Amino acid sequence: MDAARTVETAGPVLDGIPRQPGAAPAPVAAPAPVAEQESAGPGPSAPARSTRSPFPRPWRLLPTPVGTPFTFCYATVLVMTSLVAEHAGPALVHALHQGSSTDVAHLVRSPVLVLLASALWLAGGVGSPYATGFLLVLTALERRIGGWRTAGVFLLGHILATLATEVPVGLAVLAGHLPASSLHRLDYGVSFGVAASVGALAGLVSPWLRWPVLLGFGGMLVDDLIAFTDPMTNWGHLLALAIGVATWPVVRRWRRAGPGGRGLPRGGAGRAHAATTAA
Repeated sequence: MDAARTVETAGPVLDGIPRQPGAAPAPVAAPAPVAEQESAGPGPSAPARSTRSPFPRPWRLLPTPVGTPFTFCYATVLVMTSLVAEHAGPALVHALHQGSSTDVAHLVRSPVLVLLASALWLAGGVGSPYATGFLLVLTALERRIGGWRTAGVFLLGHILATLATEVPVGLAVLAGHLPASSLHRLDYGVSFGVAASVGALAGLVSPWLRWPVLLGFGGMLVDDLIAFTDPMTNWGHLLALAIGVATWPVVRRWRRAGPGGRGLPRGGAGRAHAATTAA
């Protein structure tokens, strides 16, 4: 007699007694496939966690060595040069400023060196409005697009606005409309780069903040131009602001790519994407 027939004639099955002859084995649930377990994710009862703090973080307005290394290092250099300008002798300070001036005479002889040297000084010292603007604006811009790109925006405004204001002076001297002493006018500072950074940053903030910033800062520059105390520099500030506004398509693309320029999402999404790619 075969095994199946033996099970049928073994007799009735008693309740409550395990492993009796003829009793059908209890069904065992098969484990879910690994792919299904990974793709299932948390149920609806598990709320998504937010990595952003609900409280304001005012310290992010200032540069840090890790978060904004370009702005932090640049600000450190400006503080050092400002201390030299404040405590050194007047003759030495004047010689340093004159040697760093982006006047026509220096631009003709050593344009690259003098353009970089002129951006190492703060006109008015650390208490000037442009010093405060430098810290706040470049910190905010670097947190959005990264250090190298922020340096590029700053230098673009600094260089183009300087050339746009000094080249007409040289042409006017050649034409006889200005004296030869205009070739040695004192011109240094970070204001052109800061103005361009303000214009670029305005394109990365929400509209309710963008237009007050542009109107307020632009109105201040127009008031300075109307005062006619230094028209060439005042025109340079307005031009630098316009240069920053012209970079909006580029800086917005940079922000979508992220400060690292890899185009990965920020926060946990980026880490999850990297883990999936590695798997």
